[in-house]
Amino acid sequence: MVKSNMAAHMSRMRGWSRVQRCGLAVCRQYSSGGSYPNISLSTPLPGIPKPVFASVDGHETHETKITTLENGLKVTSQNKFGQFCTVGILVNSGSRHEAKYPSGIAHFLEKLAFSSTAQFGSKDEILLTLEKHGGICDCQTSRDTTMYAVSAEVKGLDTVVNLLADAVLQPRLLDEEIEMTRMAVRFELEDLNMRPDPEPLLTEMIHAAAYRGNTVGLSRFCPADNIEKIDRKLLHKYLQSYYCPERMVLAGVGIEHEQLVQCARKYLLNGKPVWGGSTLANIDRSVAQYTGGIVKTVKDMSDVSLGPTPIPELTHIMIGLESCSFLEDDFIPIAVLNMMMGGGGSFSAGGPGKGMFTRLYLNVLNRHHWMYNATSYHHSYEDSGLLCIHASADPRQVREMVEIITREFIQMNGTAGEMELERAKTQLKSMLMMNLESRPVIFEDVGRQVLATGRRKLPHELCDLISNVTASDIKRVTTKMLRSKPAVAALGDLAELPSYEDIQAALTSKDGRLPRIYRLFR
Repeated sequence: MVKSNMAAHMSRMRGWSRVQRCGLAVCRQYSSGGSYPNISLSTPLPGIPKPVFASVDGHETHETKITTLENGLKVTSQNKFGQFCTVGILVNSGSRHEAKYPSGIAHFLEKLAFSSTAQFGSKDEILLTLEKHGGICDCQTSRDTTMYAVSAEVKGLDTVVNLLADAVLQPRLLDEEIEMTRMAVRFELEDLNMRPDPEPLLTEMIHAAAYRGNTVGLSRFCPADNIEKIDRKLLHKYLQSYYCPERMVLAGVGIEHEQLVQCARKYLLNGKPVWGGSTLANIDRSVAQYTGGIVKTVKDMSDVSLGPTPIPELTHIMIGLESCSFLEDDFIPIAVLNMMMGGGGSFSAGGPGKGMFTRLYLNVLNRHHWMYNATSYHHSYEDSGLLCIHASADPRQVREMVEIITREFIQMNGTAGEMELERAKTQLKSMLMMNLESRPVIFEDVGRQVLATGRRKLPHELCDLISNVTASDIKRVTTKMLRSKPAVAALGDLAELPSYEDIQAALTSKDGRLPRIYRLFR
């Protein structure tokens, strides 16, 4: 009986497989033969309607909306489809405003953000509240801006704005929280000096050299000597001056504007800060004064990175010139120039999209294989800017490396090639548009622009400005930059570092070469 059942089953399976083979054969005959025997895959089939493709013109679907409340607080939003939103408060406050205070207050406030408040007993309670709406929170400070941000479900907007208002205006700043912050700051300072990548430390040094003792030249990190000086009383005094509605923007991406304004009126219009009333008279409105100069730190870099493939001992140099503020028309040409210089590490791989056709790759890294890194950076603020090149190499070749970089600065003044310029503009537009696909990046862009200028330039406006940059614009901004004194930061073994005067002389010469040194004995 069992055998007869198995035989019947096998017979059915053979029958089904014949059907499958027949069906497959029929399909093949139908799809590959018949009416279209000799049409290539790149040719449209006759009789088929032409496809309609989506067009991309760079224009935002929705304009950025801005409302100013009665107390001076700006509320701005950008609608974006999705069930999540990013909302935050940006404050016109940062390390540049600490001239009358011990440096490091902004660093402390960043670490203390989203700790216990009037409504929430601890940071854990805040995180649990956000977790109900799938949310996360973060605070970041820069030289000119402090940003408190939350990403969560749109349904939790009321809770999010309530939490933000409480975190910004009603922090408890308990003694134990301040003590924990002191420990966190000490750890971060140790990490900063030990990490293999010296770029954050060099950025601090180049700003200190370029704007000696003023505004954006003040340290973004709390100096070790100031850690014990910062307490609740000092923090309240600082907050009283800078955390006022006129210096704040509530920005949101992914929410309806009227809904955000309604929440702002509910929680931020009449909210009283824990430190009392604001004193606008004490605000430091100093304009950045570019000084130029040099900051050197002799440091043993031989054991920075240990392990199976340790990084060789390197000396790091950063040379910068004054550019312009982001409010000036020359900001866009300098951004294109920075993209044209490009650069990166000697071990970077990839095609044109990674900048392999930029000047610092073609003229520096591809020709001088002993150089470990050559990268261009542009830092821009509301009243000044700094274009700099970071390079690193073996300590014995520091002088040659410095001359290569000064020659690149001088060659910026030449006429840019048409293909080179178009590639840099296309790459800048591509980077801008790709970055603005991210909701948190849109949030930061909207918030920072409205905080600085009161309005937002949309991506298509910026793309138009980039497209209009010409070779003469590049030459004009470079000529202006080369008139400024250089700012120099040097880290590592500096035995072969040229003097500041020699670097300055090279940047005022025709070919960028350092003055020759004639030695009787080597």
